[in-house]
Amino acid sequence: MDTFSLAESFVSINGEGQKAGELALFLRFTGCNLHCSWCDTKWANEPDVPYESKTTAELLGIAAESGVNNITLTGGEPLLQPGITGLVAALLREGYAVEIETNGSVPLPADMSPRPSFTMDYKLPGSGMEQQMCLDNLSLLTECDTLKFVCGSKTDLERAAEIIKLFHLTAKCKIYLSPVFGQIDPADMVEFMKQNRMNGVRLQLQLHKLIWHPDARGV
Repeated sequence: MDTFSLAESFVSINGEGQKAGELALFLRFTGCNLHCSWCDTKWANEPDVPYESKTTAELLGIAAESGVNNITLTGGEPLLQPGITGLVAALLREGYAVEIETNGSVPLPADMSPRPSFTMDYKLPGSGMEQQMCLDNLSLLTECDTLKFVCGSKTDLERAAEIIKLFHLTAKCKIYLSPVFGQIDPADMVEFMKQNRMNGVRLQLQLHKLIWHPDARGV
């Protein structure tokens, strides 16, 4: 029986992605294979982070008790959890809308049916992790998915624009630019978008960091 390392679970609004502002149950798993410079959940990636081992049945119980239809699997990196595809299939069978937040370095499962939606990062130079990106993932994204570029500088913005154009990404999925909190002025990002005629690209601020303290957990 598969078990999952659950760091925390809570109900809040989605802070980003296509369902920003909607209620969701967040299941946060431990562990990540990347070390982004601006990561805001490093605590969940530490080897000694407290966690609970949960079975699929137990996670389905948490979902049922929440009374919320949207389920966001996050981390850490949820795709590193053994058995994650089985958990997703079980949640989908129960009628939940499942979103997986993934860092872009782990191959997306190509054989999921029915399929969840993915909110995937493309790590830009400022993250220090761009070389870890799995570029094959870009061809697997669909209109149900979101590709997110977290930008901390003009260099990051320029690279995002380059990748979007090179892989024709606005024709594949929803594209969002998001600022590294406190490192770049969103107004400057809008000016960049205007100057570069970035049609089909959205600027998105992390709602949870505007509503609550930027370092607050469980929100």
